[in-house]
Amino acid sequence: MMGGLDRNTNTRSRDYLEGMLSDYVGGKGKGKPQKSTSARLVTALTCLQFAFAVYATFLLYYMSPSIDLRTKPDFTWATKIAQQWKQYIIPPHIIGHYQDSASLVRLAEIQPITPSEVCEHEKIDFEQKKSSDAQMIKLKTELYHEVLDFQSQNIGTETLAQLMAMKSKWDLKGPNRPKVTVILNHFKRKTLCAQLDTLLQQTLPFHHVWVLSFGSPNELSLKRIVDSYNDSRISFISSSYDFKYYGRFQMALQTEADLVYIVDDDMIPGKKMLQILSHVAGTEKYKNSVLGSIGRILPFRQKDFTFPSYRKFRSKEAGLYLPDPAYDITLDKIVQVDFLSSSWFLSAEMIKTLFIETPFTFSTGEDLHLSYQLQKYRNAGSFVLPVDPKDKETWGDSEHRLAYVSETTVIFKDIVQVRDDQWWKALSTGYITQWAAMHPQKIDALFYAHSVDEVKALAPLLAKFRSTVGKKAYIAVSGGNFCPCEDAATALRWPKLVCNERRFKIFDLAVGALSDISNSEVVVLQGVYASMKGLIKIHNPSVVIAVADIDPNVKKTLKMARETNGNGTTLVLLPRSSVSKVLWMADLRTTALPNWNRMRISVNIITQNRVHSLTRLLKSLSDAYYLGDEVPISFNMDSKVDEATIRLVSSFEWPHGPKTLKRRIIQGGLIRAVSESWYPSSDDDFGLLLEDDIEVSPYYYLWIKYALLTYHYDPQVSLPELSSISLYTPRIVEVVKERPKWNPTEFFKNIHPNTPYFHQLPCSWGAVFFPKQWREFYVYMNMRFTEDAKKNPVQIPKSRTNGWQASWKKFLIDMMYLRGYVSLYPNFPNQASFSTNHMEPGAHISAKDNVVKHDKSDFEVPLLKEDFRNFLPGGKLPPASRLPSLNLFNMPVSLKGLKAAGAKLGQDVIGCNNATEIVMVDHQTGLPARCARF
Repeated sequence: MMGGLDRNTNTRSRDYLEGMLSDYVGGKGKGKPQKSTSARLVTALTCLQFAFAVYATFLLYYMSPSIDLRTKPDFTWATKIAQQWKQYIIPPHIIGHYQDSASLVRLAEIQPITPSEVCEHEKIDFEQKKSSDAQMIKLKTELYHEVLDFQSQNIGTETLAQLMAMKSKWDLKGPNRPKVTVILNHFKRKTLCAQLDTLLQQTLPFHHVWVLSFGSPNELSLKRIVDSYNDSRISFISSSYDFKYYGRFQMALQTEADLVYIVDDDMIPGKKMLQILSHVAGTEKYKNSVLGSIGRILPFRQKDFTFPSYRKFRSKEAGLYLPDPAYDITLDKIVQVDFLSSSWFLSAEMIKTLFIETPFTFSTGEDLHLSYQLQKYRNAGSFVLPVDPKDKETWGDSEHRLAYVSETTVIFKDIVQVRDDQWWKALSTGYITQWAAMHPQKIDALFYAHSVDEVKALAPLLAKFRSTVGKKAYIAVSGGNFCPCEDAATALRWPKLVCNERRFKIFDLAVGALSDISNSEVVVLQGVYASMKGLIKIHNPSVVIAVADIDPNVKKTLKMARETNGNGTTLVLLPRSSVSKVLWMADLRTTALPNWNRMRISVNIITQNRVHSLTRLLKSLSDAYYLGDEVPISFNMDSKVDEATIRLVSSFEWPHGPKTLKRRIIQGGLIRAVSESWYPSSDDDFGLLLEDDIEVSPYYYLWIKYALLTYHYDPQVSLPELSSISLYTPRIVEVVKERPKWNPTEFFKNIHPNTPYFHQLPCSWGAVFFPKQWREFYVYMNMRFTEDAKKNPVQIPKSRTNGWQASWKKFLIDMMYLRGYVSLYPNFPNQASFSTNHMEPGAHISAKDNVVKHDKSDFEVPLLKEDFRNFLPGGKLPPASRLPSLNLFNMPVSLKGLKAAGAKLGQDVIGCNNATEIVMVDHQTGLPARCARF
């Protein structure tokens, strides 16, 4: 800089001398020949040179060593000579003229311009438009109060005085005063001076002001204005390229300040705004927020389940503009909005969130994109601050006209369409708008597909949900290169138009667009997580459904999104081969669906020396559908197990869960082998007990799970009498001495030939037992077991079970009879079942001491090899209240009647009123606790 200044000074001096000589020559030689003028100039210069030579001679003399310099030399004589000669060389009027000119030049350069000389001011020659539509004023006011009431009850709203009374980390006068960078973006509007004037008068001084001019035709005048303030804190930044609305936010990334205040050129903030904004931003409640003075609440859903344009005329659902002078809506309390307009105040660190996702467009919508990204990735809210109506210094726009008037003016139709598309895209990818917060949705299922193939795999179940009366289900797809929405719609046989409708059906997360040029999965997983987290919070699905072989990282992301919300949503991961087998899932109540993963069903096999039978059982178990659930398997072997069985169970591969081998040291017999084969670890632990001569249907696990979710895990169903679920359908009445044949299909034909039913008889040929009743059974058998069966105090009238010996089932029958418990049985044509008994020789069948002859055809039933839903009444399990119930002898008796029969017998472990009471137990321990009325 100094070099530059020097060069300028030398240049001016050189010009000055040349000018003097030219003027001298021109003045004296005017009208004379050129030759005479040149001769006179040469003479003058020669004389001047001679004068300096004489002067120099005397100067050298006085500088010689022989001269005593302690005495003051007198050069006045030389000065007098020079002055006299000067009169002959250059006339005085020439010197004076150039001295005056040089002074003017220096004065022009040194004298600064002032704002008053360069400032221009916006002329406001119009009045704020006011609506005269009484109906619209009423609708808008009602909606505003609905929003305010909701927020007051849920997050709390404060007045300006209350906000300023809250504790803040920022102190106006103390050592912890915030640094605030103010960014002003200008194009054509003439408001810069007004903004700078009010900023210079702020009660909290700013740290820096950056005036931006991107592609502005007024760049030079804007710079002159900034220069006129002569304040080192105010900087001017310009570019011939128009960075549009996002450029100011990009510049904000460079600040070292604590807070950033980005202000449109139509806002003239009051003198207290920086103080108010900084204080609120420093409170614990609003530290993770973006604050402003104008905001918008996006549209609400209409009665036809679509969303209107945010600019729809005469529509309450179109949302709100706050504050809105057109409808006399002013803010006396802080309000959360969907996005801010015209000014944004936030921590500098939060600015970068704006650029996590590529904006929908750079042409407009930076206001919505900022609020959307902040909420999506930082859980940050957007708030409009209240004002003191009597104090303009608290207003975000002290003129209250420039910014607010735009709401009542015309906006281009294409811009409205772009912004409509933008906010709908945000809502479709998890943006929780005020409508979503005020009107939480409840749907049954939200499907997620990361590829088109996954869409195709899930399509049958999605179609079943959407075609089931009373059910709601949507699908979210990754979008981008992974799964474009249009391709997904085609795979679902939906019109491609669904991708553009403002109606909930398919959500394009557009996460593929985040990784077009990236090899990292981080951006994709971040996009999936953030979007699904928001969608789950908005729609509260009972289940989120995806294929089990989805990308492992995406799977983890879905789990995180579900866990973050904590709203009871369950993630269901289905093997592709099982999707078409669980269409009954859509028939479950919404309240039952979240329990999909709650139960733990273990397979417990009792075996000893029938390796051929065991091989058959294991093959049938391996061929069944398990829906991706973890299913533990255990082998319970008595001490006399043979070598072939040990080798088989040791080498058996079970991919569905852990495998456990248990072998007794001392032979225990069938009672111990069965009763000790399983004990529940929790109230969600269910035990399937199978002897090795059983074989199961491929659908057996589906039946168990469907029944549990319908009759046990549905909070709307109360069925404490249900203690087990049978896989088998009996063909005879087992407890009657004659063992007559029995056909439930024929028996229930007047209700429905294939209705499931409750039966007081437990099944020993394939059944799942419930944890609470199994603990109860353990205690009961321990209290009632006798070596001599005849000494058993329980004797059920006319039951052949009274004489059974060495039978665990006899004790379970007694307990169920005394306490009114039942088992659920399937009922399909020809007694086709989910399990069958091959009646092979064992502890009971063909035993030497068993005088009962067994006809194999009375026990062996066909296995179901097709989807059992086709046989059920109406294609689904009936409500529990419509299921018939049978007593031990296959006679229709109500559940209450069964309890009455047990109470009447009066042979339980503790005495109760034989007419009105039965024994109740502590289900955690199984111990009898008290008598209770039924």
